[in-house]
Amino acid sequence: MPQAESQPTNPALLPADASSVPVTLVTTASWGDVQGGLDPAQRRFAEALGFKPKAGSLALLPGPEGGLARVLFGLGDTEAAAYDRLLVGKLPGLLPEGSFRLEHAPDPAEAALAWLMGSYRFGRYRSGTGTKARLTAPAGIDAGEVERIAAAVALGRDLINTPANDMGPAEIEAAARSLAERHGATIAVTEGEALAKGYPLIHAVGAASPRAPRLIDLTWGPEDAPRVTLVGKGVAFDTGGLDLKPSAAMLLMKKDMGGAAAALAAADMVMGAGLKVRLRVLIPAVENAVAGNAFRPGDVLPSRAGLSVEIGNTDAEGRLILADALALAEAETPDLLLDYSTLTGAARVALGPDLPAFFTEDEVLAANVAEAGRSAADPIWRMPLHAPYASLLDSKVADLNNISGGPFAGAITAALFLRRFAPKTKAHGHFDLYGWNPSTKPGRPEGGEVQTARLTYALLKARYGG
Repeated sequence: MPQAESQPTNPALLPADASSVPVTLVTTASWGDVQGGLDPAQRRFAEALGFKPKAGSLALLPGPEGGLARVLFGLGDTEAAAYDRLLVGKLPGLLPEGSFRLEHAPDPAEAALAWLMGSYRFGRYRSGTGTKARLTAPAGIDAGEVERIAAAVALGRDLINTPANDMGPAEIEAAARSLAERHGATIAVTEGEALAKGYPLIHAVGAASPRAPRLIDLTWGPEDAPRVTLVGKGVAFDTGGLDLKPSAAMLLMKKDMGGAAAALAAADMVMGAGLKVRLRVLIPAVENAVAGNAFRPGDVLPSRAGLSVEIGNTDAEGRLILADALALAEAETPDLLLDYSTLTGAARVALGPDLPAFFTEDEVLAANVAEAGRSAADPIWRMPLHAPYASLLDSKVADLNNISGGPFAGAITAALFLRRFAPKTKAHGHFDLYGWNPSTKPGRPEGGEVQTARLTYALLKARYGG
């Protein structure tokens, strides 16, 4: 089955090479010293260009023969609250073809990762889209780890960026199988009509598509290790079902499997690093389509957990498929359960596209996730699981409704809905993410983004070691 592939993504660092062009990273505080260390001709050239060390500023300095001898790149004030730690990721799109090395990076490993993430281009359908500036590995970093993280990010971005005609439930499965084969994991898939008994919500959501729905179940690691389960929403395309989305709202719905992509990217990092965990990845993969057998508003559906669900809106399908997967996850009593989904517009209204919402009742997990987000420059913002709002999901004919029916607290009520299907797991966290960069930022090209994947790796590495 076809898989997304970016050509070239430049996910690798070059070996150290003294002949590579130095890129001197200049802060507001260091500019005086850097300026004094330049040879007179380069100093005059930088002055003629009007170079100042403001964030993102660039100066290409020539050598005696006219070739490129040095690059100055401004970081601005690295102590400022608004400082972008992935700023170096802007360089691959600015520099000419060649080999470069970084000087004076505040965090060389983070700078190298930002460079590789900024080198990403989605080239499956267009040739010649890659960046040509390459970075040599900074001294003293774990280049292999940086490359693994960058490659996992590229994998997830590729999955999201691939349009739905080439990325349906079967292709999501193929990506998971490829990952399992590469890392020696096992994988089991329940597909089509076989879902009807054990996973009725997944079956109902995917029934109207000619592309069969499925539940993908990947496991890896020693059975006696701490059990970590990642659940990713894999809606390959979301029409909204019979509650049809308007055309403008459908334009980006290829990214509605962004939760699955984030879970797979995080799993790639975890398995590649050999963390001491028993990892399980559950991905309900469906297409929410329209046909005569589509589930309807007002239907009452059973769930794996035994709860009946009234359908208030067929466009709130992500929480339905996650509900069955979470019920399966909880039966194994994991030590940590995290789910990832492009779930609500309400979270985007509250926090914008760059900041995923995070929900948990576990204060220790909340603190750990916040710290992991800071350490990985992969931020989130905790939102409240306000228990009184659970009554907004009450139904007169079923155990609960899949929507609140009102305009308020949509992200919270969605999180409360999911919590009903894993009530016994204390360390359960829910990420409501956008999965997309609306515009290019340093290290984050416009397009699909595996938000919270790097955070997850940092969290599990801190908890369980490498």
